[in-house]
Order: sequence, then C-alpha cells, then structure tokens
Amino acid sequence: MAKFVVEYGKDSKPSAADGRLDGPAFHRNREPIWSAIAAVLEAQNGDVLELGSGTGQHVTEFARRAPRLTWWPSDIYDSHLKSVAAWRAHSGLENLRAPQRIDLTDPYWNWRAGEDAGRRLAAILCINVLHISPWRVSQNLFSGAGRLLRPDGHLFVYGPFMRDGAHTAPSNAAFDASLQAKNPEWGVRDIRDLRALADDAGLSLTEITPMPADNLVLAFARALRQH
Repeated sequence: MAKFVVEYGKDSKPSAADGRLDGPAFHRNREPIWSAIAAVLEAQNGDVLELGSGTGQHVTEFARRAPRLTWWPSDIYDSHLKSVAAWRAHSGLENLRAPQRIDLTDPYWNWRAGEDAGRRLAAILCINVLHISPWRVSQNLFSGAGRLLRPDGHLFVYGPFMRDGAHTAPSNAAFDASLQAKNPEWGVRDIRDLRALADDAGLSLTEITPMPADNLVLAFARALRQH
C-alpha cells in the first residue's frame, strides 16, 4: 500500500481510547468548507464519497448536516479507518457508512455500495489531499470522478492551489517549498493543470470559492458539450 499522505496521530495529538483522532484543521475549516458545498449538497439525494477522510471528522459533521445523503468515507491508513469508524459509532448517524480502503495511486480505484456495484455518485469530496500526494493521485482522482459521478454529480476539492503558475500568497509559496523539501512528489497544484485533468474526464470547473488561510474550494461538474 502506498504511503503518500500525512498520518494523523503520528505528529499530532494521539487518539482517544476508542481510536478517534482529532485534526486541528477540522475545527478551523469545517464551517467555510460547508458554506462552499452546502448549496449543492443540501438539494441532493444519493451517495457522497469522501476520499482521504483522515480523522473522519469532516464526513461525520457533513453527514449530520445533510441527512438526505448517504456518506461513504475512505482512506488508506489503518489508524484513519479506525478513527472514522469510531467517529461513526460515536455519532450514531444512520446515513454515515463504514469506511472503505481506497488508494488513489491505483488508476482503477473504485468504491463499494453494497450489492449495487454500478451505482453512480452524487458527489465526491476530497479535502487536503492533492498537495501531499504524487501527481498521479490528482490524475486518478479526476479520471475516477469522470467514471463514477452521475450526470448531475459534483467533485469538490479543498486545499491550497496555484493560479496560472503563481502562488496566491507568500505563505503558500513557503508551504509549497516545505512540502517539496519533504517529498519532491508533493506540492501545491495549479488550477490550470487540474482543469486540464477535469476536461479529459468530461468535467468542468464551475466555481472557485476562497477559504481562510489562502485555501480554496474548487467545484467541478459534468461539462456541457457543444453539439
């Protein structure tokens, strides 16, 4: 299994007795992220897949706020999967499913929805993953979204991003340098490069929402093709 992202609990607060981890970023960004995605998701029914669920706090909070949707968390780390399961048990939410192991370095990654293997997704959510993973993870995220989203589905990606080759703030430039010093395959991704991946997957960038700390939420939907 590829180890490409930060593992909570290694360099941060240890887990609770039941395995629940606490990510400090969740407390800072849950409200801004929800404000960027709520208008779409509150009007939807169906399934939402979160990729790279980490501690499980975001998916648990959003499942509570959007009870008409069924939420499917995922991650690659055993400690994260345990934390997500513990947050799910702690919440008692009926619309929050057990976490799945999904590795985005696999170009053929997929999700499981019980016996209905062909069910399409209303949305895919990916928070703070692309800058701490190899470029192929971004490629596989978008190609997978093209395969798995239903016609009215959306992909939401949160994190720091560049615009047309330039950082949006000096802090992001410094962050990018620190990421690449840790791992040359990591780094802040450029929106124009992600738009190219989206285009190849039949998606288009529909909205860019500024977030605190110089982050953004990028929303992608099925592209309208000219006939």
